[in-house]
Amino acid sequence: MASELLKVAHAIVTNSENVLINGVSGHTYTILSIIATETAGAAETLDLYIDDDGGGTDYELLSDQAIGANETFELTTKFVIEGTDHLCAITASSAAVHVVVSYLDQTL
Repeated sequence: MASELLKVAHAIVTNSENVLINGVSGHTYTILSIIATETAGAAETLDLYIDDDGGGTDYELLSDQAIGANETFELTTKFVIEGTDHLCAITASSAAVHVVVSYLDQTL
């Protein structure tokens, strides 16, 4: 039975790979918005990427996106990942960037 569920994922992103959405076979994920807020009081850069099939081939969505100290960046461009793809984020240094992802999880 097919379903459509609105969901949210969140993480405190640092300088090691953070999986925001860990895709599951048979699911399609429509990303509605991503909000990233720097909370440690120091400017930071953020990479956001899709890890294809969780296999290590990364496709950059944002590369070195600047986020000022205590500032927020919002990505409202909608895009889709499917199956076992992972949506991941990482910062350039040990940081405290809070990331919230709103998305639609669809199954067939």
